Amino acid sequence: MRASQPLRVPVGADAGRWSTFHGEKTLVVAARTVTSTVRVLECLPALLHGDARVTVVFAHDPTSAFSDGVLELLHDAGCRIIPWTQVRQAEPDLILTASENVDVPGGHCPVLVLPHGIGFQKRVPDSRGPRDRLSGVVPDSLLDSGRAWLAISHPSQEEQLLSSHPKAAGRTLLVGDPCYDELLVSAGRAEAYRQALGVPAGHRLVVLSSTWGRTSLIGQEPDLAARILAALPYDEFRVAAIVHPNVWSGHGSWQIRTLLAPALEAGLMLIPHVHAWRPALVAADVVVGDHGSVTLYGAALGKPVLLGAFGSEAVDGTAAAELGRAAPRLNTLGDVREQITSALAAQAPDRFAAIAAGAFDRPGQALARLRAALYHLLDLTEPTPAPPPALYLGEPEATGAEVTAWTVVSTVSPTAEPDTVTVRRRPATVAPYGGANAGVSRNEDEDEDETVGRFRHLACDERERDRRLLESASVLLGGAPAASSTAALRWIEDALARLPGCRLAATALNGGGCLVGLRDGRIVEAATTGPTAAPGPAAAVVYSLLRAAAPLDGVLVTLRIGARDEDVALRLRAPSPGSGAD
Repeated sequence: MRASQPLRVPVGADAGRWSTFHGEKTLVVAARTVTSTVRVLECLPALLHGDARVTVVFAHDPTSAFSDGVLELLHDAGCRIIPWTQVRQAEPDLILTASENVDVPGGHCPVLVLPHGIGFQKRVPDSRGPRDRLSGVVPDSLLDSGRAWLAISHPSQEEQLLSSHPKAAGRTLLVGDPCYDELLVSAGRAEAYRQALGVPAGHRLVVLSSTWGRTSLIGQEPDLAARILAALPYDEFRVAAIVHPNVWSGHGSWQIRTLLAPALEAGLMLIPHVHAWRPALVAADVVVGDHGSVTLYGAALGKPVLLGAFGSEAVDGTAAAELGRAAPRLNTLGDVREQITSALAAQAPDRFAAIAAGAFDRPGQALARLRAALYHLLDLTEPTPAPPPALYLGEPEATGAEVTAWTVVSTVSPTAEPDTVTVRRRPATVAPYGGANAGVSRNEDEDEDETVGRFRHLACDERERDRRLLESASVLLGGAPAASSTAALRWIEDALARLPGCRLAATALNGGGCLVGLRDGRIVEAATTGPTAAPGPAAAVVYSLLRAAAPLDGVLVTLRIGARDEDVALRLRAPSPGSGAD
């Protein structure tokens, strides 16, 4: 829509002739960045729940460096959009925004500014000049007009604001933090959110949280996700990343996914930056973050926190700065696995309680207090005395790619007839990020070398796209369970013929268990006591016993993988027709 075009339904001088709903008041939402627009979209429906007296339109302000994606977001949400140049013609009764840098047109209506983070906790570049400014503070000209109202989540933020911007005196509204309240309401659903994300039972979820800018986690350590995935056993952990919307808007999803490609191929769950970060944060078992608000929300929820980066732009005296002093730092050149497991073992839900108490006033009441402020500024009575509904966050969608190649280290118990095989797998695509100088301890790196009773191999699913990995694999795994034993035997024979460097091929069976074919023609039936699963762990057992020159027929061994033990029963079948020994 061009600025010269007239306003149409639902606002404008002639809108009454065409409108279905005849609101008493017009609320204009100023949409300037994805971050600020999302914050309004997340809380406004609950504030105006069922009230036909308020007509809402969204005005797109394209002047931000991070405006890319705003229109798509509004269209996806079904919002009625007008150009920013037509805001004054819409004759709003209230302008609502979570972007403090909106160039508000002249007029008399109040402007309510919501925070899009937690308080005034960092300095950011000023789009109006070459210097930095305090994030969250509106221009002095808007304060001078007497129209601006700044919603804050804690009384200390008013004190901080007045010390640097005296003109804000009398212009703050203490409402609390609706986003934090939503996180608290949903805290008991962490396990359900983990399941929705695809985190297997018994696994721990590590969530990386990065704000934007050069001192952010992703700005300082762009390969940290890959290094963490290289350090953590695949059968014990999953890893997700929450990246600030400004990074998505400023650099685009193509750049982010290209940068994180090794980690994404290793199963990194890159959380969509609109809405989905909240249930993902609730699902986290541990947070590795920086000076951004998401890390502080995680700490306030009682999550163990490790700081992988922390920018100097964090403002002293704020809750974010306090977290920077209280939370342990992740030594990315040290033993990453040990640091993460230690943080989990030392978890104390109230460790950061004092910091949270200094950031959020009267948790659980933010929506009710914000609604009261909104209707007061609209000069309307609230529609109902009941507080706005406290809704659970929706379940997130699984986003991680399926891993199809692993480096496998297995240890066979030192007896003539081994009774235990311990298996540890890591995604093969991040193997170059492992080692003593990339987040894995020297002792652990040495443990992965082959010694007596310890073996190392590459296992690939047949769907692996990297030809180099596939042709280097010692173990080939079927991508889907075979419909019958006959189909499994046919697949094994074909797989071993196609990949002459492969020592064995294994495929699951529809009815449970799997068949493992050796290059010498032997076929091993493997039955496990656990749930029907991919053939990789059972194949690792057969490979390990084969390398240890241990029996493969009539054998019952314990498979120790991750946090669980399973019994694996092995039995030899007759050789497949036409096969020959090496």
